[in-house]
Amino acid sequence: MTGDGWTHDVIVIGGGFAGLSAASMLAERGRKVVVLEARPRLGGRASSFRDGVTGELVDNGQHVLFGCYRETRRFLTRIGAADRLRLQPQLDVTSVDQSGRRTRLFCPPLYPPLNLLAGLLEWDALDFRDRCACFRLVAPLRRARREMRGDAGVRAASAGADETVTTWLVRHGQTRRLRELLWEPLALAALNQSPDVAAAPTFVRALALMSGTSPSDSGVALPARPLEEFFASPARAFIEAHGGEVRTGVTARVRTDGEQLREVEADADLLCGPVVIAAVPWFALTELFRSGPPPALGSICDAADATDSSPIATVNLWLDRPVIDGPFLGLPGRTMQWVFDKRLVFGDATSHLSLVASGAAAITRLSNSAIIELATEELRAALPAAGDAVVTRATVVREPRATFSLAPGQPARPGVETGLSGFLLTGDWIDTGLPGTIESAVVSGHLAAGAALELTRLGHPGQ
Repeated sequence: MTGDGWTHDVIVIGGGFAGLSAASMLAERGRKVVVLEARPRLGGRASSFRDGVTGELVDNGQHVLFGCYRETRRFLTRIGAADRLRLQPQLDVTSVDQSGRRTRLFCPPLYPPLNLLAGLLEWDALDFRDRCACFRLVAPLRRARREMRGDAGVRAASAGADETVTTWLVRHGQTRRLRELLWEPLALAALNQSPDVAAAPTFVRALALMSGTSPSDSGVALPARPLEEFFASPARAFIEAHGGEVRTGVTARVRTDGEQLREVEADADLLCGPVVIAAVPWFALTELFRSGPPPALGSICDAADATDSSPIATVNLWLDRPVIDGPFLGLPGRTMQWVFDKRLVFGDATSHLSLVASGAAAITRLSNSAIIELATEELRAALPAAGDAVVTRATVVREPRATFSLAPGQPARPGVETGLSGFLLTGDWIDTGLPGTIESAVVSGHLAAGAALELTRLGHPGQ
């Protein structure tokens, strides 16, 4: 759609997964779109930076996907980057418990949920009582899937809004061992928050998605390139090839006139269009408006400002030799819950490990040297092969506001559409029903793009 003085059909503010997925969908459909990113690089909270010593593109944290992330895979396919994702055909996770015992959870390629049940029944980390407890989740997860489909026959919610993940798991008879080795690490990875704190409904929905309709829905998927090359650069190339613009290092501010959008300041430029998509995190929404948010957005901005955050800390260790024999390893019960071998990204010539602590409020106040020491000690305690390995370089990446809090009592998450005509929201924090994941960001990006297509349809007949 074009109009007097309009420079673009859609202005997208923010160049992370949400903004780029929305912009690429709009560009594909013929809309004249511009992406404005304040940082000098794209990616948002999923970005890469050049390490000053090794020269490697290092991610700001290890991002894990699952096979059930269908909208993310749709986005990657659109921008020609689907081959940069390595997806397990079925769930296969090796872990080392606190006693040093190494175990492997492998789910055979059976129709869900039989694949998960078969894997749990064969998992040597569990005893008979633990295995029996697994079956108690079949009915709640089936109910959760029916809720997601909107089935009218569902009479009760699968999880209470004020119920934490831990209380939900205990209520459904999950044993301490099962919680320690499986559900708590999964909850920390998916929610970035302790299961003692995070609300159960979002976790239950994530579990229902992972149980899925295909064995690969629960499979772990890892980027096979640094995040810059995995999605950010391909998305930029796609948008620009379809007539759009992507600008980095640009501070955007939205101007309104009462309850009407006026224009967007992009440093020295003024951009105008019928639709603006704010693809910024919850903590940055209010500051988009130079004179404060208009009344139509007051309650949304107040809720965003009142939303708590949860941090992630990542320790990158370069060693003089390989110490693990797979792409990742679970370290349940420890501060650093997972270790990832970056040889999948950088090749066998390097031994670069990323150790991740989700829900990391307890350690983010420590010095870098203390966090590195802790991570190195936990790695060596879990892996005898790491005992004699020499650490040649170590760095710490902190994301103090990596995700929004899912604790009961947090403000309600907003939808894509707002009371300000033409102003749309997107981001992992939008009400997708999912935790603050890449999939939530892309789902919201596609929802915002769909709404923007409707608002700009008059100038694009037949679309």
